[in-house]
Amino acid sequence: MVNEQQAARHRLRGTMPAMTRDSASDLSQFRVTLFVGPEQVQGKPFTHSTVYNVKKRSWKGGIQVAVELNQTQVDQLSGAVGFSQWLEMALTVVPAEECVSYHERAQELLVQAFSWCKLDLLLQSGITQQNQCLTADTFVAELNGIVPKRRDFILSHVASELDLLPHNPRC
Repeated sequence: MVNEQQAARHRLRGTMPAMTRDSASDLSQFRVTLFVGPEQVQGKPFTHSTVYNVKKRSWKGGIQVAVELNQTQVDQLSGAVGFSQWLEMALTVVPAEECVSYHERAQELLVQAFSWCKLDLLLQSGITQQNQCLTADTFVAELNGIVPKRRDFILSHVASELDLLPHNPRC
């Protein structure tokens, strides 16, 4: 888990900390930033795409990686980390009139976090220097296995982006 100072530094730079520190691939050689998303994929109902800029230190230029997740995957992964229950508790400090907008943003941030986990799997397995798309059917079993292990990262990402951490020690 990244300490609070490191997380703040990553938020300021617009990057997310590497998900794993014990992976075979050295993830510190990559700089990853969120480009856009999640957004609905045209022609693929119930599929979200989140696009990241990825730059490896040895590359002269970066690439873009689109990470797709379908809504069924998001729902299953959300259940695996207990997101609905956690969010209900976390939003107790939010004024009632703002809960709907917080809830919608939390769902977007959740998809971003799941997409980051999936991108991390690609980085660990090796990546070529070309724009690419991780379709919804890529790394399904691996993602199902890694997300419960990354629960703290996922929930802290959502909480910090919603500015819930300083106000609610239960998050």
